[in-house]
Amino acid sequence: MTTVDSLAAARAKRWRMVRWIALLAVVVAVGIGAVLGSRLGEDPTLVDSPLIGKPAPTKPLPYLEREGALSLADLHGQIVVVNFWASWCTACREEHAALVSAANAYRAAGVTFVGVSYQDQRSAATSFLDELGRGDPGAYRYVTDPASRLALDFGVFGIPETFVLDRTGTIVAKITGPSTYPLLSGALDAVLAGRRPASYTEGSVQPAPGR
Repeated sequence: MTTVDSLAAARAKRWRMVRWIALLAVVVAVGIGAVLGSRLGEDPTLVDSPLIGKPAPTKPLPYLEREGALSLADLHGQIVVVNFWASWCTACREEHAALVSAANAYRAAGVTFVGVSYQDQRSAATSFLDELGRGDPGAYRYVTDPASRLALDFGVFGIPETFVLDRTGTIVAKITGPSTYPLLSGALDAVLAGRRPASYTEGSVQPAPGR
């Protein structure tokens, strides 16, 4: 083979490699486009929790402002919203009015809200409620969580985190970050209609001080 033939063969080999690389790039681009296209219309904040579809923990929890204790098992037959909050949590202040409004609005539909004071002092938690208000006592119950046992069972890392339970006590949705009234009402309307609501991440959560 002459030198000219060798150079021509080498150039042909390089062009074949370039074509294969270009073809591979097209295939990868098409695959990525297909994946992204299949997700169009989905809420980018939609998340799932491994607890979805599982029974909620039922440890008895002492009430925050009165004697006695409450177990989530006591609320079977009702739709329950469990919100983990604390007085030191900035986002908890942002969402509090929405939680109280939703609790009052959905009481007649058989919905109960449970506010779980997370790694907080009783006096500080009570002062928080004195300042920002409480839900109707028949619609909103406030409890403490000694040693964060319930929070551990729910897998809470930071707050606020909110879980929705159906009438059998099964966890059906989770909101990570501050709740809003539209999010809460959308989830509750879905459960009341017999559908599984979406779970959402609305923002970051705040870990306990020193955690």
